[in-house]
Amino acid sequence: MVFNPPDLEDVIEDGHGSHHDFEYDAPHDTFEDRHSAEPPADSTGGLDVDQPPGSSASSDSQAWSRPQVTRSYHPIINGRICDGQGNPIPPDAPPPPRPSDRGSDDWTPYNDRVEFEVADFLYRRNQMSAGDIDFVFNLWAASLAAHGDTPPFTNHTDMYDTIDSTPLGDVPWQSFSSQYNGILPDDPDDIPSWMKSEYDVWFRDPRLLVNNIISNPDFKDEFDYAPLQEYSVSDGAHQFQDFMSGDWCWKQADLIAQDPDTIGSMFVPIILGSDKTTVSVATGHNQYWPVYMSIGNIRNNVRRAHRNGVVLLGFLAIPKADNEDTKDAHFRKFRRQLLHSSLAKMLETLKPGMTKPEVVHCPDGHFRRAVYGLGPYIADYPEQALLACIVQNWCPKCTAPADSLDEGTYGRRSRNHTEVLVEEFELGVLWDEYGLVGDIVPFTNYFPRADIHELLSPDILHQLIKGAFKDHLVSWVHDYIEAQYTEANANKILDDIDRRIALAPAFAGLRRFPEGRGFKQWTGDDSKALMKVYIPAIEGHVPKEMVQALRALLDFIYIARRNIISSNSLDAMDDALKRFHRYREIFRTSGVRPRGFNLPRQHSLIHYHKLIRAFSAPNGLCSSITESKHIKAVKEPWRQSSRFEALSQMLLTNQRLDKLAASRVDFVDRGMLQGTCLSYILNKLDQDEPFGRYHHATNDGEGSADEGEGNTNAEPDADAVDGPTVLAHVDLAKTAARRIYPELIADQIGQPNFTTLIQHFLRDQCRADSDSSSSDSSRSALPEIYEMITLYTSAVATFFAPSDLSGIGGMRYERIRAVDTWRNGPGRYDCVFVSTDSSADGMRGLDIARHDGITYPCALVQWFKRVADSPDEITGMWVVEPELLEDGARCVSVIHLDSIFRAAHLIPVFGGDFVPTNLTYSQTLDTFCTYYVNNFIDHHAYEIAF
Repeated sequence: MVFNPPDLEDVIEDGHGSHHDFEYDAPHDTFEDRHSAEPPADSTGGLDVDQPPGSSASSDSQAWSRPQVTRSYHPIINGRICDGQGNPIPPDAPPPPRPSDRGSDDWTPYNDRVEFEVADFLYRRNQMSAGDIDFVFNLWAASLAAHGDTPPFTNHTDMYDTIDSTPLGDVPWQSFSSQYNGILPDDPDDIPSWMKSEYDVWFRDPRLLVNNIISNPDFKDEFDYAPLQEYSVSDGAHQFQDFMSGDWCWKQADLIAQDPDTIGSMFVPIILGSDKTTVSVATGHNQYWPVYMSIGNIRNNVRRAHRNGVVLLGFLAIPKADNEDTKDAHFRKFRRQLLHSSLAKMLETLKPGMTKPEVVHCPDGHFRRAVYGLGPYIADYPEQALLACIVQNWCPKCTAPADSLDEGTYGRRSRNHTEVLVEEFELGVLWDEYGLVGDIVPFTNYFPRADIHELLSPDILHQLIKGAFKDHLVSWVHDYIEAQYTEANANKILDDIDRRIALAPAFAGLRRFPEGRGFKQWTGDDSKALMKVYIPAIEGHVPKEMVQALRALLDFIYIARRNIISSNSLDAMDDALKRFHRYREIFRTSGVRPRGFNLPRQHSLIHYHKLIRAFSAPNGLCSSITESKHIKAVKEPWRQSSRFEALSQMLLTNQRLDKLAASRVDFVDRGMLQGTCLSYILNKLDQDEPFGRYHHATNDGEGSADEGEGNTNAEPDADAVDGPTVLAHVDLAKTAARRIYPELIADQIGQPNFTTLIQHFLRDQCRADSDSSSSDSSRSALPEIYEMITLYTSAVATFFAPSDLSGIGGMRYERIRAVDTWRNGPGRYDCVFVSTDSSADGMRGLDIARHDGITYPCALVQWFKRVADSPDEITGMWVVEPELLEDGARCVSVIHLDSIFRAAHLIPVFGGDFVPTNLTYSQTLDTFCTYYVNNFIDHHAYEIAF
């Protein structure tokens, strides 16, 4: 068999030649499937839940149930249901009709489904320009003129007016202006332009936006109405998953509960995030500073997937000054004041509801009394410093000095502590000794129960991935090599590292680096991709302590990125942090960092344990959420604008997108968008939908793209997919490549015993009517094969991977390929995890194989075997090698598709040797002797390949 890593499945390798996923049409009365993969022992179990008063039926029932947990809700701030006036009603009372529930055929403001679908497609999905919209409607009108009919809209103005008249999701934009009101220079000619300028801040009423989120029926199954705590039944470990399961929400509820008028209310944490972004044109750069808002009640998977759970609150003003004025103390103070005063003004309509409950309409249709409260703020380090009113290079969470961030133990910053310091010390002392900007009041001070030092959230993207990994360790490795060797030898080693990175075998969703890591513009996705392949690339060229430091950091990052983090996971994270601090000393002793590691982003790692306990899994509060939102809220609307005074056009675009989204949610909730638009119309006409010319193409990622492997417009190899939630399943592609006799395949792929392998596979599937001859392996006991088999070029693995990019139910798919040519180049034969022992944990229950499909879906695989009984001590990855027979041939077998768990990624053990310059990534899996099972290829692999 393939190597058996500890808790992984076996990896299989497809051989060369034709695709070797195939299916055999066996008589159903002769053979049955006996190779169904078994789920892990902990994949089943119920849920012991204390139901909060007034909540509807539990939403935790899924096709695949979570591991057993006990759950308790806050006893006072527990979200009891009420009527529209806030009066309590029985817990089993049905929800009242929604105001928008006008029946199943009212498309207001559209006349019918066609009008809505056309508007949604042209404006949101296609983002067609006004001129092109007019052209399309003109052609449409021409085609209908002979029939005396007209298109849904006359022109783009008609369509825009219809969208604008949508009552749902209508939160109008408003603005205010600010201007410097300090002391001006005596000479008018000396007054800098920034002192005379007015700064407009555009925003929408946050109270209305929050009410739109709370009332969205799309969230009814992904919404927590009360703070909660979860504990594992198996080991009693405290579990932190969605935001409301964190300790901070529970403590906030305790504070709110001190007012008797709040008993039975629902706590609604307001999550904020801001991040400057630049859109470029040929003539220069335009910079915007959007502020986004969400609520803590919707679960992390919804916030990551957006689904209208993250909304654009407004745009902050960006004061600009001449280069000589940017360091002026007055300008820097004004910039900070403008930020905090703007945020306080934007959020002021929420303030009354932070102490006095107000009645809101919830996703399940019920009314509840809500109490708002400022929650976590998502920002990168420069913005955290502005928000916390601290000096750059100081920590916004604790009082550690900027020049000794990693020395000693320091207390946490707090609103009360800061106010005492401001009262006692002069501004200069506050700046130099405490890292405080003492003449600025944080915007959070204007709201109850809010402390900016407490509310700044962890940021996996900027603190860990872009910061500690890319900007720090990767740069330090580069600096070490350049300092340790002559220029010629250093360049030779760096070139070899680049070649190793480029030799990483293809894998679903893996960003390729054809030229290594030598390019200037690094994005967050680039850093994530490099993180997956970097450790094997540098091993052998740098001291092992550097490799161990990188491994420890990656362990920390991958644990922090988990969907559920238990108290046991936090212990493992603490251990990874200790190892990281121990092994990073090699960079100090080698002269790369002779002055130590006083780096705020790296220092932030020490705060993650407490922040996770406070806010739960940080993958729901990462700045990658706000950066992703930039695309829909800033960059695409900017591209749709005329570029001249674009902001007003961008505001209108966002408002229309919100209206379209709100209409779609409403129509779906009323069951009005089932099937295709054509099927809807034909059903009203009592006609059947023709399949051929008018068939609606579904975006399922299947089809002819499997055969045309050079098609660069094919569906992605991996992506999020909506539920139902199951552990895992693998399906052959919907379109077969061809049908062929086994003997012909054997000749093409160089496997003369291919037919015998199929016969052994079919015998193992045979119904065992008796114990006799069940162990007979002679040729005469094997079933004869007279029929052709069907070949497929790919299979799709769908599995539960909530820590990765996944659908609302936590599901993700990836395509496993075995093809002669891939994207007009050499063939691609992916590796897979094969479940070989469901009773063993991690890699010890998995083997690795590589591709060379009643009906019996099966695959021809080449096996790898584990080199040792434990992972490599330096890299933490399992090492495998091709499994050979006594005559030196590869060990090959046919396995049932059900035994394949998902794709696996192998990367060579390069050692200290330089790789040949003419080697390509398509040859990697056939060239080297040993390989790492890359558990860093994604977060799901990290969780199973331990």
